[in-house]
Amino acid sequence: MSPRPMFLRGTAACAPWVRTRLRTAPGAACALGLLVLLTAFLAAALPLAVDRYEDEGLRHDLATAAPRRSILEVSSPPPGLQLPTAAREEAVRETSLASVHRTLLNGLPDPVRADTGQSAYGVRTANPISAGERWLPRPYGIDPELTYATQSALPDHSALREGAWPAVHGEVATSTKEVEAAVTEETAKALRIRAGATVSVPAVGGGELTVRITGIVAPLRPEAAYWSAEPLLRTPSLVAKPTKTEPRYYWTAALLLPPDAAPALLATTGQPELYWRFAPNVSRLTAHDVPRLRSSVASLEGGPGLLKVRAAVGETATLTTDLDEIVSAYDGMRQAIRPVVTVAAVGIGAVAAVVLLMTGGLITGRRHNELALLRARGGSLGSIGGRLLAETAVTAVPAAALGLLLAVLTVGGTRLWSSAVGAAAVGALLCVALPVRTVLLHRRPRLHGGRDDVATLRPSRQRTVAELTLLVLAVGAVVALRRRGTDGAGGTDLLVSSAPVLVGLIAALVLVRLYPLPLRLALRYVARLRGAVGFLALARAGRSSASGTLPLLALLVALTTAAFGGSVLAGVADARDTAAVLATGADARISGQADSAPLSDGLVRAVSEADGVREVARVQIEYGVSLPPPESGFEDAEGAVLIGVDPLTYARLARSTGIGAFPADRLKPSGPATPKGTMPSKDRVLPVLTSPSVAQRLGDRPRDLQSMAGDFKVRVAGTVAHTPAVTGTSFMIVDAASLTHRQTTALLLTGDRLDAKALRTAAHHAGKDFSVQLRSEVRAAYVDTPMQVGAERIYTAAIAAGAGYALLAVLLSLLRTAPERTTLLARLRTMGIGSRQGGRLLGFEAMPQALLAAVGGLLVGRATIALLAPGIDLMHLALSTGPGSGLLYNAPLRADPWSLVLPALGVIVLTAAVAGVQAWWTGRRGSVTELRAGDSR
Repeated sequence: MSPRPMFLRGTAACAPWVRTRLRTAPGAACALGLLVLLTAFLAAALPLAVDRYEDEGLRHDLATAAPRRSILEVSSPPPGLQLPTAAREEAVRETSLASVHRTLLNGLPDPVRADTGQSAYGVRTANPISAGERWLPRPYGIDPELTYATQSALPDHSALREGAWPAVHGEVATSTKEVEAAVTEETAKALRIRAGATVSVPAVGGGELTVRITGIVAPLRPEAAYWSAEPLLRTPSLVAKPTKTEPRYYWTAALLLPPDAAPALLATTGQPELYWRFAPNVSRLTAHDVPRLRSSVASLEGGPGLLKVRAAVGETATLTTDLDEIVSAYDGMRQAIRPVVTVAAVGIGAVAAVVLLMTGGLITGRRHNELALLRARGGSLGSIGGRLLAETAVTAVPAAALGLLLAVLTVGGTRLWSSAVGAAAVGALLCVALPVRTVLLHRRPRLHGGRDDVATLRPSRQRTVAELTLLVLAVGAVVALRRRGTDGAGGTDLLVSSAPVLVGLIAALVLVRLYPLPLRLALRYVARLRGAVGFLALARAGRSSASGTLPLLALLVALTTAAFGGSVLAGVADARDTAAVLATGADARISGQADSAPLSDGLVRAVSEADGVREVARVQIEYGVSLPPPESGFEDAEGAVLIGVDPLTYARLARSTGIGAFPADRLKPSGPATPKGTMPSKDRVLPVLTSPSVAQRLGDRPRDLQSMAGDFKVRVAGTVAHTPAVTGTSFMIVDAASLTHRQTTALLLTGDRLDAKALRTAAHHAGKDFSVQLRSEVRAAYVDTPMQVGAERIYTAAIAAGAGYALLAVLLSLLRTAPERTTLLARLRTMGIGSRQGGRLLGFEAMPQALLAAVGGLLVGRATIALLAPGIDLMHLALSTGPGSGLLYNAPLRADPWSLVLPALGVIVLTAAVAGVQAWWTGRRGSVTELRAGDSR
């Protein structure tokens, strides 16, 4: 055996590049992975969150809509008289109706699905039938009218409280003389019905059908579609009979027959009809189903779907529903909210992209000498770029995948493809940015690069053209946003949505061009001072690299996005506060029905003594006061609201609420006072404050006015658009002391932390019809839809993310030059500079750019809000329904001082803190550790 050579040619050991780099800098790799993880999580969570609140909003709107609007009801007249009696009877029996019900269920087009538990079918009398029994109540002497229905599955949806379940004895036919029925507890109580009572129903041809009440039931879920699709089945109602004089009321109610008793209804005079009601099942509906849902409902109402329904029921069948209107209203709100949310998404996306590019720049700058050496020793650009790509991908790709997984687990949703694209874009941007930047910087090996000081470098022509192009885009986006707003007919426009980002970008470019001027002026001033710290700090700030434009851009865009998000939330809150004030008129309101019942002095005293009440304004309100005909002579039935007030108290109320403020002396009568104990003259002229429409009607001269409060003449003393006492726009305000018949019909309360329980107790003791309405309760009712809550959460996250990325941009900017500053401090320490002076030097050096970013961000954020406010309406985001929601015409942006100032202050504080910590840490390590032989820093 020959001896084995000690060394083998061509098998030189070479450590893997990626493993070596990760072992060399594990901290940097972990920090990079954490940044990618958080950014990928935000990019993946945004579409998931939007999908989630849009899906929940659709289900909420359909679930909370009145069942009589959301159900699909198929109705058909009974079989024609040309058919044999046996065939007509068989068509309305339980088995026939159930068979048709199953056919209709199976034929519903996607994505329409029915809640079988709340769906029902049967036969009902379309026209109520008068009941002549003497024991039935008649409030105005009018016979009650009853509806008879054979609703299916009654025992499954109610509990028997008294008697027995209605049943059929034998086979019921049109000739049957007696059937059984049940009523609900509310019907039995209102109409004084007991088990065993009978009601006679007139039949066609002169006979009668006797309906015997055998049981009284209680609905298990009275709010569900089974009972609420036709509320009369569970709750009787007083109906007004139209007359020329005051209305007269009579009772209407429903009696529930067993399903197989339907043939007996064919012989009644109530025009029986067959019906099938399908409650929608919304548990699986998503926002992506809206187009198909609208198309399917339209098909059922008047298309191929209706033809299938008629094939199963009959040629005369019809399908009615308001489901399409509910979905259309939801889709309109979604289309109005989505562009506003897109503005926040574009802003945060731009900030995140800039921060990722800054991270790549930081890594490239730290490894510049290493990569330059590889390039000088023959390394190709493709080889170097490939290694950097592999090195970055090992950290970025798993981090992006983990961010996607966390977003799916924590947020949920169905839009996985969009989330995957967002997370992949984050990883791809970072993986591509580092190799591309390296290739561009090391195309030609150079020993030393030229200076690129921010104070001396002149912008190139290419940069000027690029900046002008961005300026044109920004101006176009702002103009388009101001003209047509975010809810344009064309849907979401990314150019319009990127207006805040473009404004921040242009501001950053302008500030970079203007930055050297104040820096030179400050340097000239500091040069005349005795100390060297200030001069050295400003001189180093002026010699900083021109690549600092990227951190400034990140800061300005982040601060602008945070300010815009804060202004959206502030505008929403302001709109809701305004709507709540318009609805109540004060912090609390106490009144009777239609503001017509007089309030006693005892109630006023009890309310005034309640905790938190600061002042009580007594108001006399009279609706429907006839206005004199206009001077043109044309007379109509237009009326107005007469409001009698105490001028001083009511003026303070109007001023504190911001609704129609006016000076109290406007309502002071100019003539002599009426002697005590005498009736005021009808010829007296009272000054009134009116709405603009009433002022136009009354004119400038005194006009006669007749009301229940007295007859007098009025003269317009001023106009206000709104007033706290009423929500309408046709009113007159007069001094209550000048009225002939004075009374208080409403109390408007102002105060802090009102005791709602004490106020309601006092109102209840004064009368059962008095109600208490608190502004805080009305305000809380506006946040009730998942879409509104979800959009607000996204903007809250946008503010937090904008502030976080701004601070991260500051940190990355300082880390980029940290080794150079550390070496400078070590060298200056060998020359005798102290630790405190070193800290001031680093702080003064970093502060110019920090102040530029903070002040610039503050001004740009405020300017952006002012520029974009006319084009953004937050009505759909702030208000959906509720008191006062229809009183606002728009809900504009409103600058929020906290979202403007706090992130800017955070930039300054973080910059000072990092400079101080670096100076302290350098002092602990010592100069010998930092100044090594051969170090080129």
